[in-house]
Amino acid sequence: MGKITKWNDPSIQALNPGVNLPDQPITAVHRSDGSGTTYAFTDYLYSVNSDWKTIVGRSTSVTWPVDKVATGVGASGNAGVAGAVLNTPGSIGYVDVIYALSNHLGIGAVKNAAGNFIVPTIDTIRNAAAAATDNPSPSDLRMHIVNAAGDQSYPIATYTYILIYKDMSAQPSMTKAKAQALTQFLWWAIHDGQSYSSALVYVPLPSNIISADEQLLTSLTYQGQSLITR
Repeated sequence: MGKITKWNDPSIQALNPGVNLPDQPITAVHRSDGSGTTYAFTDYLYSVNSDWKTIVGRSTSVTWPVDKVATGVGASGNAGVAGAVLNTPGSIGYVDVIYALSNHLGIGAVKNAAGNFIVPTIDTIRNAAAAATDNPSPSDLRMHIVNAAGDQSYPIATYTYILIYKDMSAQPSMTKAKAQALTQFLWWAIHDGQSYSSALVYVPLPSNIISADEQLLTSLTYQGQSLITR
C-alpha cells in the first residue's frame, strides 16, 4: 500500500525480534504485465487485508498503490521480477518459487491463516491444496487455495490452469489431428507428466483433481466427435 517505506519500520521489526534491520528504503517490485502470478498474490492480499480488498482488489493486473509513492517498480514476467529483485538493493517482489530458488533469492516466510510464518516448499504448498480442495466439479475447476487452513499450509498458493475450447473446432486454426494431439498431451500431463512436477517445485496434482480432469478431457470434442476415451 506504500505505507511502509523502510526495512526498519517498527511493524517489520516487531515481526523480527532480535534482527538488526537496516534503515534502507524498500523497493517493491511487481509484474508490469498481466499474469496468473499477480492474481495469486493479489488474491492473498485481498483475503487478508481489508484496505487492499476495498481499494485495490484482485486481478491479473492491478493499479499498485506503491507506485504512487515512487517506491514501486514494474518488470515483465517472473524472470523480469526475479532479475530486478536480484539487482536492486533493498527490494522485495513476488515470483513463482522456482524463479526465487534458481536465482538464489532470499525467500520470506509468510503468515498463514493459523498464524504461523511459513516458507514455500513442496510439502507446505501440498498442505494448502489438501486443506482447500474438496471434490471439484469437472464443469468448473476454478478453485482458490490462498490462505488455506492448516498449521503448515503456505498461504500464497494456486493451481495453474490451461484454457481450451470444449469443442475444439471453435478455434479457426484447429484441425482434428491437432485437437487429438493436444488432448493426448493433456492426458499425459495429468498422468505420467506429474513425475516432473516436484523437480520444478510444482506439487503433483491431488487424486481428486486428476479424476475431475479426466472427466473433463473425455468430454472434449471436435465437431461433436469425442477426442479421447478411457
